[in-house]
Amino acid sequence: MNVAEAGVLTLYYLVLSVLAVYSLHRFHLVRLRRRSPEPARQTQDTFRPVAIQLPLWNEPNVAARLLEAVRRIEYPGRLEIQVLDDSTDETSAIVAAIAARDPRIAHIRRSSREGFKAGALAHGMKLTDAALFAIFDADFVPPPDFLLRVVPYFADARVGMVQARWTHLNRHESLLTRVQALFLDAHFAVESAARNFGGRFFNFNGTAGVWRREAIEEAGGWSSSTLTEDLDLSYRAQLAGWEFVFLSDVEVPAELPAALSGFQDQQHRWAKGSIQTARKLLGDVAKSSAPRTAKIEALFHLTNNSAYLLSLVLALLIVPALLIRYEHRLTWTFLIDFTLFAASTGSILLFYREGQRHAGRPVPRLRELLAVLPVGVGMAVRNATAVVEGLFESGGYFKRTPKAGDEGVILSREDGEGPSDVRRSRSFALSGAQDDTRFGTRRVTWLAETALALFFAGTMVAFAVRGYWTALPFLTLFTSGFAWFSVTTLRESSS
Repeated sequence: MNVAEAGVLTLYYLVLSVLAVYSLHRFHLVRLRRRSPEPARQTQDTFRPVAIQLPLWNEPNVAARLLEAVRRIEYPGRLEIQVLDDSTDETSAIVAAIAARDPRIAHIRRSSREGFKAGALAHGMKLTDAALFAIFDADFVPPPDFLLRVVPYFADARVGMVQARWTHLNRHESLLTRVQALFLDAHFAVESAARNFGGRFFNFNGTAGVWRREAIEEAGGWSSSTLTEDLDLSYRAQLAGWEFVFLSDVEVPAELPAALSGFQDQQHRWAKGSIQTARKLLGDVAKSSAPRTAKIEALFHLTNNSAYLLSLVLALLIVPALLIRYEHRLTWTFLIDFTLFAASTGSILLFYREGQRHAGRPVPRLRELLAVLPVGVGMAVRNATAVVEGLFESGGYFKRTPKAGDEGVILSREDGEGPSDVRRSRSFALSGAQDDTRFGTRRVTWLAETALALFFAGTMVAFAVRGYWTALPFLTLFTSGFAWFSVTTLRESSS
């Protein structure tokens, strides 16, 4: 074996080992969730003045649904509704018509989208003296008792933010939405709950939560220096001494991206923003007085999306690494691969299964549970670019996720019995992945995914012909992930 071959194998196992650590960390989250019951919280019935903030930008399919849901929210204290409308389409007319019927609604327009969502929220804060701010994105449908169940937790003067759990209006629309529901259920019911109940840093998720004004101000306010202004502000507020509360039993339904293009845009924004936040704040976390366990968890939390870049590197290394080992008869090393693969896969599947259990849902079908693996691989190309961008760029263009609204989604029954209604919307079909096509990003991503799918499919055939059967399970995962994203993107683009 020459130096180059040894270098390839060394790098391959280094990347594989780091990915295994990130995957096995999910075992820790599952364990932490199981042994960290929700703590008792101080509550009272004193209802401070609340401003509900609704940041909107070109959301004609869901603006009316959101506003009508917010208008039904019950609250005995002073309540105002700020529609932070930066739209350039018919959304503004829809909002204006509803605002004319409700004096509590302030239709707020800015001259530019400066700062994007963070800028809109900061602008709205300047226009009110409200003590608390409830925030809902356009695709959410808050229940009438949301504030009645959340605001009492601010009786504790140390509480700076309270986050509710998301549920999903269109969970059963497609395999993609079912997989997204698994992702998000585990994120909230296991990950967020474990971190909050276990005394670690956890974050506001951008919507379906309530902030105390003082917490925002003492943390330095909303900032557009990252694409995840919610994650950034959350860490700054907790570093400033504020405590957060996660309410696993308060559910707010929302619409999942039905198109792969929207899902990829959303994931790209989250991945890039989390790396930007890591770059910005991990040093402050390390120097803080937080317990060592909290600092270690923050490291995993803020750098978790780097696994996408490592997954892409692994995809580029796996075939050369396999060929080198077959050539030099190092097939015994496959025991290492299988061990790491089995442990990582087992922890991931347990994590998502636990998410359904803690969310009070039935055990997911095996097909849906297994689908999280190739979907994770398929996201590697687009999210790897997000990680690289996050390492070197601050801020960025905030691209909205297209929403269908009630006329364009398959509304789900959260009891797991399947869809209750099927409808389609022409406006949704027109609101897909046009921004990315304009800049060529989606075309480049699709070409890369297609090339990788064809490469791994050809490699599988070649290895099967040569009798390299032990390599096929690894290659199948990469082939299925990249091929599914490639075919789905092509189908959406041609529809």
